[in-house]
Amino acid sequence: MKNAAILTYGCQMNVNESAKIKKILKNMGYNITEDISKADAIFLNTCTVREGAAIQIYGKLADLKIIKEKRGTIIGITGCFAQEQGEELAKKFPIIDIVMGNQNIGKIPSAIEKIESGDFKHIIYTGEEDELPPRLDAEFDSKRTASIPITYGCNNFCTYCIVPYVRGRERSVPMAQILDEVKGFVEKDYKEIMLLGQNVNSYGNDLKTKENFATLLEEICKIEGEFLVRFVSPHPKDFGDDVIDVIAKNEKIARSLHIPVQAGSTKILELMNRKYTKEKYLKLVEKIKIKIPGVALTTDIIVGFPNENEEDFLDTLDIVDKVKFDIAFMFMYSSRKGTAAAKMDGQLDQEVKKERLKRLIDLQNQKSKETSIVYEGKIVRVLVDGPSKKNKEVLSGRTSTNKVVIFTGDKELEGTFVNVKINECRTWSLYGEIIN
Repeated sequence: MKNAAILTYGCQMNVNESAKIKKILKNMGYNITEDISKADAIFLNTCTVREGAAIQIYGKLADLKIIKEKRGTIIGITGCFAQEQGEELAKKFPIIDIVMGNQNIGKIPSAIEKIESGDFKHIIYTGEEDELPPRLDAEFDSKRTASIPITYGCNNFCTYCIVPYVRGRERSVPMAQILDEVKGFVEKDYKEIMLLGQNVNSYGNDLKTKENFATLLEEICKIEGEFLVRFVSPHPKDFGDDVIDVIAKNEKIARSLHIPVQAGSTKILELMNRKYTKEKYLKLVEKIKIKIPGVALTTDIIVGFPNENEEDFLDTLDIVDKVKFDIAFMFMYSSRKGTAAAKMDGQLDQEVKKERLKRLIDLQNQKSKETSIVYEGKIVRVLVDGPSKKNKEVLSGRTSTNKVVIFTGDKELEGTFVNVKINECRTWSLYGEIIN
């Protein structure tokens, strides 16, 4: 039996697409391995959001060259980086056999067949980025969490982001198809359903029906079974009262919301083309906290965007201080070729960006600790992930607010919900005991 390996970079959408690639390769008779040195086919599912991602991919290709020379391994590149680079990628790295954009992974069997025939040096599939891709089965690494793309592409054109250029314009998946997939995963005993999209709460804007994100959430919550619904990522400008109200009245929707702020300065937000102000973002957060008590908020923040001065950065620190995010994914701005921000004047020195990022991380760590302390003495419902990665003698799970909880218990509890009393709170983890 031939072996295949899949290396995934980037967002949850890529994780979902890798699960589909895994299923495709298994259907072709491949055994999936984590040992790339024994793989007869290796697919890199790539990201291009930040400059570091490209460097990482180039480094990995150097490793794969050695494996290909030894085994004749088929090398495939999929994902946003493949979509962006296209044929140039194969020219730059002759070891690559297949370059395949986001929409085209269903063509993997035919691409491999053509390469194995010896009649083709490279197979390049990077078109159709404005069409809805065909539905494909997926095989997830987790037995608890399944993900479902509800939209593809993006219409926002934030000035720092390459996504609309590589994933195309926004397309919504018909609601009936999404509901059918959710029912299927719940019947397979998945306990967590993750809805994916570049901007999930603009779901349905391109559909001729009256379906929207609020009605989709409402219909999913009507499905029988014990499960949690999560989603990433909503856009603050489209986070309407209807969505907030649906979340507030449905316990099946997780009490953890990821709402990317990106920057605290209204001036910088305008340069980013985010279409909201600092004040509007804070009002949205206030409304969410009032209507959904106990909600945990996470976010994305970019520091060092072109023309960001100290006052602008202090606005970002102010938002972090006021909102008290549980977690923030924080990055230095990196220029991406093809985006509007890459052409802007006022690019910042790397040292300035590093210094600001450190100050931001220090503040966010304080806030993360503050959001954890409130759990002490409380009893929380936890979805058991299984043995902790750091200590196999204890179990790890997550609350509806996505807090990691460590506790002792039988491994047979994996994939179930249990009640845990929290006895100790650390910055990133809670520690407790199961309560019957």
